[in-house]
Amino acid sequence: MTDKISAKPAKPAEPKLLSGGNPQIAKGEGDGPVQAYIAAMPGWKSDVGRRLDALIMQTVPDAHKAVKWNSPLYGMKGDGWFLGVHCFNRYIKLAFFRGAALQPMPPEESRTAETRYFHIHENDVIDEAQIADWVRQASLLPGEKM
Repeated sequence: MTDKISAKPAKPAEPKLLSGGNPQIAKGEGDGPVQAYIAAMPGWKSDVGRRLDALIMQTVPDAHKAVKWNSPLYGMKGDGWFLGVHCFNRYIKLAFFRGAALQPMPPEESRTAETRYFHIHENDVIDEAQIADWVRQASLLPGEKM
């Protein structure tokens, strides 16, 4: 007679939050890694991340997704990335890699002349029409090769 050992199934490990509150998610192509990142965004940021992802995909249905450098990226297959998302303690940063060419330009400057940022804080009222317009414009520009 053998004894059976019953073990509880292992609970998946919670993603580690890096300095500044950004989830550490394995690099990968496609929707899966992006959804894992969004699910791991802390607090209010996860709901905003889901809404942003839906808005981006409604605006540019054929956008390609990936997670690289612990950040979701959106681009056009074969043409590079037009948008990156990154969590910080107090806000979510949208990085438009050719943002200086967008009208109107996203408000936050970057160290690089072409990139512009838009920050979303917890209680901000988000102008989804403006974000969708930036996403649409950005998707038509040459993407950033990374």
